[in-house]
Order: sequence, then structure tokens, then C-alpha cells
Amino acid sequence: MTDQNGVFMGMDLLCQVNSHAHRTEEMDVERLLVRRGQPFSLALQCFTTLPPKHKLAMILHLGKEGEVVVKVLDARAGSDKWWFRQQGAQSEVLLTIHSPADAPVGIYSVTVLLLSPDGHILEKTTPESFYLLFNPWCKADSVYLPDEELLEEYILNENGLLYQGSWDQISSLPWNFGQFEQDVVDICFEILDNSPAALTNPEMDTANRADPVYVSRTITAMVNANDDRGVVSGRWDGKYDDGVPPTRWTGSVPILRRWSEAGAQRVRYGQCWVFSGVACTVLRCLGIPTRPVTNYSSAHDTDGNLNVDYLYDEQLESVSEGRKDMIWNYHCWVESWMDREDLPKGYDGWQALDPTPQERSDGVYCCGPCPVKAVRDGDVGMKYDAAFVFSEVNADLVTWIVYPDGQRSQVSLNQNTVGQNISTKSVYGDYREDITKHYKYPEGSVKEREVYEKAGRRVTQPNGAPGQLELKIKHAQAILGTDFDVIVEVHNFGGEDTPAQLTVTSNAVTYNSLHRGECHRKTASLTVPAQKAHKEVLRLRYVHYGACVSEHNLIRVTALLQVSGQPEVVLQEVNIQLSMPQLHVKVVGDAVVSRKLIAHISFTNPLPITLRGGVFTVEGAGLTAAREIQAPDDIGPGQEVKVKLSFKPTRAGLRKLMVDFDADRIRDVKGIATLIVRNK
Repeated sequence: MTDQNGVFMGMDLLCQVNSHAHRTEEMDVERLLVRRGQPFSLALQCFTTLPPKHKLAMILHLGKEGEVVVKVLDARAGSDKWWFRQQGAQSEVLLTIHSPADAPVGIYSVTVLLLSPDGHILEKTTPESFYLLFNPWCKADSVYLPDEELLEEYILNENGLLYQGSWDQISSLPWNFGQFEQDVVDICFEILDNSPAALTNPEMDTANRADPVYVSRTITAMVNANDDRGVVSGRWDGKYDDGVPPTRWTGSVPILRRWSEAGAQRVRYGQCWVFSGVACTVLRCLGIPTRPVTNYSSAHDTDGNLNVDYLYDEQLESVSEGRKDMIWNYHCWVESWMDREDLPKGYDGWQALDPTPQERSDGVYCCGPCPVKAVRDGDVGMKYDAAFVFSEVNADLVTWIVYPDGQRSQVSLNQNTVGQNISTKSVYGDYREDITKHYKYPEGSVKEREVYEKAGRRVTQPNGAPGQLELKIKHAQAILGTDFDVIVEVHNFGGEDTPAQLTVTSNAVTYNSLHRGECHRKTASLTVPAQKAHKEVLRLRYVHYGACVSEHNLIRVTALLQVSGQPEVVLQEVNIQLSMPQLHVKVVGDAVVSRKLIAHISFTNPLPITLRGGVFTVEGAGLTAAREIQAPDDIGPGQEVKVKLSFKPTRAGLRKLMVDFDADRIRDVKGIATLIVRNK
């Protein structure tokens, strides 16, 4: 309703000025993105000055259909109200809008009205849209984090590291979060709009988006596609022909775009680090400080007894039936920073959120937010899902031998296996920070025992006194594609020579303990001299493990020792992470916005077999959207393949180019190039 006879000409959202002030300029300077609890300005452009005694009014609409209407007061109001003030300047009126620090996040539309002295609407502007995000820089916001260095990492950094490997051989995976890439913010709100709560009761859902507890819990449910129109479909069986193997992704943005472009159709496939990477992107984008976390030797306790029970028969075959307790080599989730006004005092701060679909919570596959402090102190009744997270980092591992008559004997108890080297990327650089102390007191300490009892766990004791025989498993660094030795040592600490039977198996397993096939088995009868050790060498050849090794390149060696004529049984297990080659990535040219660069990528086949169907995947926030390059030919043993691509950086700053290589018999080979891009 703007015509030459009216007063209003239009409205300038002052996107550049506001974006700079609200730290959203990396996202967009063409659209208005602001953070709640912090004022922003609009310029109302007029054909003429406002008539005397006429007033301006402002109306906001929020929600997919604009179902929530907010009247913005035209006088200074309390911190819990929207209000604006105006300053006239010739043919413009500067409107400064103040939002409450607990306003629902979302996409708002704003309309300015011209009211006559008696309150009638004479004219109104065309509605303009703006995005309102959480504001961790605002003291009154429940996600306030008073540390600029932490905010640089947990809100503003688009690149990060996800930790993988095993507790004694930790590896890092570069990940492109890309929360400021084009249209990602729209996709984040689209995810919220597709949640079951938003689809059944949009008005209530919109109001609840003021609360980061509600929003973060919704995101953990929606990142996996198990119950709803969620983003990523999980798969762990190695069959990915109808989708993308989880190991091929190098960042969240292609996943989010693929989901959105397909009309909220699930993206195939992800595993725990993919779920956590996508959740971290969405939560950072919405303004909730978030970091990815990896727990090593992570327990998945299916029956809630805070123990992980492994059942074997006398031939060392697993006899667990149905859904089995498992220890994952590692497991990734995220932590988000927020107040917990829904809980008793003392549970603010980092909250664990796990979007990987493991167990249902309130009937839905999601987990958290769970106060990390509640896990450390054994407060397993705290919402949400504290008992499950507690067992992930604190469960005891109990191993049983099940005999043919159904009787079972506890053969080992390990209270130190689960929950090791809990890791996140440091805010000070690309290296690991150990945050285990946030989740648990030191193993074996008095405080730790107190917490176990407080958590109501069943205290498990080993059977009898320590035996005179002990097992140790040793190995040199194992490289994928090579043969290597595993040495099993049987130590006899007793005073007599002791006859025993030793069974050693090696199995290809996934990082979350699914067996993909037995590589090798060896049984030996031996007599261990008193006060001495017997060594048994198991030679693992590529021809044994190459055909069944999983995409996680993990071999589990299990040794079972049975003392002749006695009930004593000793069991020891070790996970061997096969070392991977790296891609070489070199970028040539001056890194300047919109100027062409060339990336040279090379890879040498480390396997004694020919690789087929090789594909390189490349992406980088502010550098290039995800692209695939097929390897030109099959790659023979020891052969090098080279490819190159050109791209033009779109944004200045420290940028990382992520590269992945997959082929038929090797996956998840990564490379990275770091460059500083300058403006023209």
C-alpha cells in the first residue's frame, strides 16, 4: 500500500550494518539476520515527513503461516517485551527495535503502520522478513556464554575436527560444519518446521522455540530420520549402494541441502560422527554454542543395568541373544551450552545431546539435553536421559562364559574400560582437548565409588582371588594392506608349571562392535613354566582380513585362556586400528575472493590389489560447494593417481578444503588444505 499519495515509500532493513553488529555477516548481508535481546535498526523511507500527531505502530508475524502475532510497543518497555523507538531525519525515520532475550527464534515478518490521531490505520508498509536467532553474547539470553574465545569456536568457526579411532590410537577427521553457507539458516528452520510437534500444533511449537532446551531436543530427534521427516538415515551393515557411504561425507552442508531439495526426504547414510556433525551445524547456526564430543570405549547398555554384559560359549563364540549390550570403539555426540531453568539449581552449562538413534526417549529416538554435571555426579534421574549417558561413560564390562547346561560363569570384570579420553577440539587450535574429568571422577577414586552407589548401580565383584595366569596382547603399528604380527603373552605368576588351552581369534568389526567376519583363529595347548611367560604369535595377513575388514578398518583380537582341570578362565581383548594413508592436497594460486585457484590431489594405493570405482569428494566452507571427481582409471598396487579441480573462493578468512577418497576396497581416506583467503 505504497503510492504517491501516501507517506511510505519503502523500508530499508540496513542488512549490512545490522549483520555486522549481530555477528551474522558471514551468513548473509542481503537479508536481515539478528540475535535476540540486542537492538537492531530499520530505515522507514517516506515521500514526506510524518503528519503531526500521527503515530507509527509495528506488527510482527511469526510462524510458517504467520499464526503468532506480536504487537511492538512504541515506548520503552520491560526486557520481556518487544518495543521500538523512532528518530526522524528529513524524509526517513530510523526505527530501533528491541527484542526480548527470551523471544522465540524464527523467521518474522514486520509491518509498519501509520495511525491517525484517533488510532485508525491509514497506511502500512509491505511486510519485510527477518530472522531472529539465539544470542550467546547477550547476558539475559539463556545460551549466554561469557567468553569471546569460546564463542569464536562454538558459534563462529565453520571448520572443526571430529575424533575417531580408538582410545589408544586417536585420529581426527576434519569436518566442514558450514553453518554460514548460503541457505543453511533456512534449512535449519525448515527442520524445525518438519518436526512432529510443529506439524500437529504449530502455534505451541512456535512459542516453545524461545527455549533452547526444547529447540536442541527437537534437533536431536530431527537429525536422525527414525521417527519423523528427519535428515539422516543411519546404517551400519556396510550396504550403502542406494545412498552415500557414511565415510564419504566431509561436511554437513551437502547433507542438509540434499534433504531440503528432496522435500524433507531422508538422506542415506550416516553414522554417529555424521549425526553429530550435522547437529553441530544446525545448533551453531541457530545461535546455540555447540561442540562435537567423542567418547572412547563407549557403552551401549540396552537393559539399563549400568553394566555391559558379554556372553561367550567355550569356543569363544558370542551367545548373546536379541539386542546385545555393546562397547563402541568410539561414539560421537555434541554438547550445547545453556541454562536449565527446568531443573533444580546447579545444572546449567554444557548439556550432552546425542542425535544418533540408539534408544528411545519419551517414545522418540533422541537423547538429551542432559547436564554433563548430572552425569559426573551420578544424578541419573535428571532429564533428559542422564542414566543412559551415565552408562555410556561409566558402565562396568562383565564377561561371562555360558556352558551347555545354561550355567554361566563370570570370567572377568573391568571397571576401567568404558569411557576413556573423552575428547573435543581445542578452542586454541587443531588439537585435542580431553574433557573426561567433566563426565567422571578419576577411576578408582573414593568420589567415583560414591557416585556409582548414588547412581544405584549393581556393584559387581570379580569371582575369587586373582588367578596365577595373566594375558597380554601386543602388536606393532598395523598398516592397512600389510601383514602384521599380534603377540599373545601368557604370564604365570604361580609357583608351578601350568597346563592350559589358549584360543585366539581375530575379527573384522565396525567401530560400534558389529562383526563383519572372522579373519583368523588359532588354538594351542601349552604349558606355562612357573614365574615365566609363554608367547604365541598370530600372523595376520591381508589375504585373511582384506575381504571382510569394515570401512572403519578395525580388527578385534580376543584371547581366551582355560586352565586345564580348573574352572579358571582368563579373557583379554584388544582393538587394532589399521593405519590409513593420506591424500596429498596442494592449492596453487593467490587465495583471493572470486579469483580462480587450482587444487592438485594425489593418492597412492597402499593395497596389494587393484582399486576400482575411485571417487574424490571435495568441499570447503567459503571455497566450493561439494563436488565429486571420478578417478580416471583403476589404480594398481602402489600406483599413484592424480586429479585437479579449479574453484573460486566466495568468502575471505581462514578456509579449509576437505577431500575424501573412496573406492571398492578402501574408504575414508582424507586430506586437507588450509588457506587464508583475502578480499580483492
